[in-house]
Amino acid sequence: MFRTLAPRPALPKRRAKSQSKGGKPAQKRKPAPIYGPAEHEALTRAGRFNAELMDMLRPHVQPGVTTAKLDELAYEYTREHGHRPATLGYENAHGGRDYPASICTSVNEVVCHGIPSDYVLKEGDIVNVDLTSIVDGWYGDSSETFLVGEVDPRTVDLVQATFDSLWAGIHAAKPWGTVFDIGRAIFSLARDRGYGVVRNFQGHGLGEEFHQEPGIPHYPEEHAKNVVLKPGMCFTIEPMLNAGTHDTGKPDRRDGWSVRTKDRKPSAQFEHTLFMTDHGPDVLTLTQNGPAEGHQFGS
Repeated sequence: MFRTLAPRPALPKRRAKSQSKGGKPAQKRKPAPIYGPAEHEALTRAGRFNAELMDMLRPHVQPGVTTAKLDELAYEYTREHGHRPATLGYENAHGGRDYPASICTSVNEVVCHGIPSDYVLKEGDIVNVDLTSIVDGWYGDSSETFLVGEVDPRTVDLVQATFDSLWAGIHAAKPWGTVFDIGRAIFSLARDRGYGVVRNFQGHGLGEEFHQEPGIPHYPEEHAKNVVLKPGMCFTIEPMLNAGTHDTGKPDRRDGWSVRTKDRKPSAQFEHTLFMTDHGPDVLTLTQNGPAEGHQFGS
């Protein structure tokens, strides 16, 4: 077991919107907000900062670096720029401790919500770095799976398929289309490549709240046929693909957050924030130095 980092200075709590503390159902979410040009610009600024933060961390994701160091760098950079890390102090919907870090670092078989610790990244690891920033009250959210040194070709293929599935979902997101279209595109690509799509975590709307409508399942869920993608909506697409079964275990009993694949095979994830316009999605979290659409990993 690895030692998690010491808590950062407390910031005002951000409660999960889908559940109240203790895991009991909360009141139904509000309908997905429809934002105008001013809100689009505010969300663009938040997404741009999130992308800059990812690019800042990029050269530090290498063998010999602890995930706690990545968290420290992210916290300092965010605060120096006058913004806030959204995950720090985020309330645990299942009644455990609040999230103690500024980022999530999910290594190898950890699907999501991995807590930065004194774990030292080593050659052959993959690590998903998930960032959410609050910029002038608006949220930006994105994640990227990094190859740490030379990685087994089978795991590289998993990362590639996950990245490609993200872009398949982005291209399927069209004004006045449905959320179902996104999930179908992601699931079809993953199935054809031989990977399982995680079903108990999904994308979400965001704006002045971290999690809001619409929910974005990454598989063809029937209810999603009724959810129309209207211009002015802002949401994330964030598929998680597993090398084996799509099933995940419950959050780690020791830290209350880390979720692993049930068969302990690797998992990968990529995420972008999108703003739907009359002409299609505006991807708000594109990085300058990271993998662009069509990127080939391991080449």
